[in-house]
Amino acid sequence: MHRKSITVEGKLISYLAGGEGNAVVLLHGFGVDSSAWVEQINYLQKSYRVIAPDLPGIGVSEFTGNVSMEGVATIVKEILEAEEIEQAAIIGHSLGGYIALAFAEKYPELLSGLGLFHSTAIADNDEKKATRQKGIEFTDKHGAAPFLETTAPKMFAASTKTDNKERYEHFMSHLPEMSKEAIISYYEAMMQRPDRVEILRKVKVPVLFVYGKQDEIIPLDKTIEQASIPSISSVNILKKSGHLGMIEEPQEANKAIEDFLSDI
Repeated sequence: MHRKSITVEGKLISYLAGGEGNAVVLLHGFGVDSSAWVEQINYLQKSYRVIAPDLPGIGVSEFTGNVSMEGVATIVKEILEAEEIEQAAIIGHSLGGYIALAFAEKYPELLSGLGLFHSTAIADNDEKKATRQKGIEFTDKHGAAPFLETTAPKMFAASTKTDNKERYEHFMSHLPEMSKEAIISYYEAMMQRPDRVEILRKVKVPVLFVYGKQDEIIPLDKTIEQASIPSISSVNILKKSGHLGMIEEPQEANKAIEDFLSDI
């Protein structure tokens, strides 16, 4: 893989790129960066052309100021243009899934497949918005690092913390770079994003759903029904995972993604 970049609004947007074949874009979620996909990148690049950006203001990428789902979807489009990729499967983890849905709405002609990895098409309800507002207030008062250190453990299944302690501790010691401004801006953007269930009804490409059975952030029982909406869908449940199945069960995640990509 090679570290590459484009410039958007005078800011550097960094991404990993490598492999050959049909293109797949892996969009990370909130609280992680592109390194969350390292197992999938290493595996998929043997057969596919893989693009894995650091979203604006996260990891190596600079903060652009516009981190609406639609704004970041446009940045993904600009990366595809820079790489001369005409179509790609877009797979998004959590926040990345919200961006993937916005991409599907804005640029359906560029899409060969859509993946929601621990994500949902449903907009935040009042309870979720209240939780995010508390996160904004905490970050504003205490800063970015304490916020990430507090929220990161909630992304893992309890069993991961004991059975894969080394993997968990490595993650906790390598939390991504994020500014207070970026955290607050992303939370505000997620609170404001629209419901995109209708996109699942309209989308003409296959849709991948990956759930964590122990996910407390995007609970399985509250989102599994979405998998029946698209005309073509693939469903995978990672039984030992919380909200970070690509890290908690990498081999199972690899298989789910590869099976999906091979079908499209």
